[in-house]
Amino acid sequence: MLFKEDTADFAYFALPSQLEYIPGDDDPGVLADRLACLQKNMPLVYNERIHAFINYFTVRDREYTRMMMRRKNLYFPIFEKALAKYGLPDELKYLSIIESGLNPRAVSRARAVGLWQFMSATGRHYGLNNDWYIDDRMDPVKATEAACRYLRDLYSMFHDWELALAAYNTGPGNVKRAIRKSGYKRTFWEIYPNLPRETRSYVPQFVAIVYAMNHLDEHNFFDEGEEMLPKYDTVEVTKFLHFETFASLTGTCLEDLQRLNPSIQRNAIPETSKTYTLYVPLNSKEKLLTNRYAILDSASKVGKKDLEVLAKNTEGSTYGRDRVNYKVRNGDVLGSIALRHGVKVADLRKWNNLHNNNIRAGQRLNIWLRQPPSSSTSAIASARTTKTPVAPVTIPGSKTYVVQPGDTLWDISKKFEGLTVEKIKSLNNLNNSQLKAGQKLIIGI
Repeated sequence: MLFKEDTADFAYFALPSQLEYIPGDDDPGVLADRLACLQKNMPLVYNERIHAFINYFTVRDREYTRMMMRRKNLYFPIFEKALAKYGLPDELKYLSIIESGLNPRAVSRARAVGLWQFMSATGRHYGLNNDWYIDDRMDPVKATEAACRYLRDLYSMFHDWELALAAYNTGPGNVKRAIRKSGYKRTFWEIYPNLPRETRSYVPQFVAIVYAMNHLDEHNFFDEGEEMLPKYDTVEVTKFLHFETFASLTGTCLEDLQRLNPSIQRNAIPETSKTYTLYVPLNSKEKLLTNRYAILDSASKVGKKDLEVLAKNTEGSTYGRDRVNYKVRNGDVLGSIALRHGVKVADLRKWNNLHNNNIRAGQRLNIWLRQPPSSSTSAIASARTTKTPVAPVTIPGSKTYVVQPGDTLWDISKKFEGLTVEKIKSLNNLNNSQLKAGQKLIIGI
């Protein structure tokens, strides 16, 4: 039975397990004083906007705050360790609550991913790779390290934590633009009207959740227990591993493997030249030790071919491909770029988070090209990536190449055995991938 005593100061709700008292809006002076007491290395100012969000987390959406109470100890120890390592304020551990609700597999409408909501390009810049099988942005440890480095860089850029947080949400370019529009004011609240709408709410939400998570008792939040991961150990994996087979042979729960390894997207670790660290429940590790070779061998055979076929044919898959960066030229359309590089338009859109086929001159596109299996197929692939097939032009007695119209560094690297894009850049002191027709490149020494 639900009932409510209607007063200005409080409300009673009958819950299944207890009678809950929900305090109403606190006195502004009390909230301001509590925030001032919490403030350490980051500004925690009080104003009406922040008051509204405090009310949201402590009164209007109490279930969300309860969920954060249950989840916080899953990841806060990871956050605290990394923040201390980089000398960053401990309060930043609450930022992931605003970003992802402490969900390592959270994906936003803009395709930001993980506890710290990294976009693909920003994630790669900070060492978080993602492909069809594995997305490092969903790895709690790796993503937290990357988030600390990014936040450190943003603070170095703005020398103000509120502006750094705003930049984390909307990008440093938008914050700099807001500073210019405001007449070069230097604080978040001074440039507030010039920021994107979402960012205007972002910093107040952060301050409010810091308050709420530190004053749970004052708002009558009861300890309802906490979510926990199973105790775990690690296994070094060097070849394909099928989760369901591994779980079955070690007597563990597939869901536990998934929770311990949120960055694994297909319930399998791919066959690569790298060693992958797999987190496994302790009971799995104990059983694995009794028959390691047979278990890992069996788990390396089941489902491998089916997944590889699916990986190669799934729209937007990057499996077995190398990434190149293409700068859109005048007259380019998405279809012509796709044809020139031997890829699908649908894949181009997926790789670049495009909602339609509109592109503009100067825009940079990520294109994932299949790795040629042999020199003969390499020659075919190379021919597909140029506007007009052109034979290599070399100067007799030298190891140079004259750039042809439509050439890219990728095209040129595939015309000569053992030549890579990085080698061309190194030999010619190139800082970017821009080329001009007629340009002379050193291709060997």
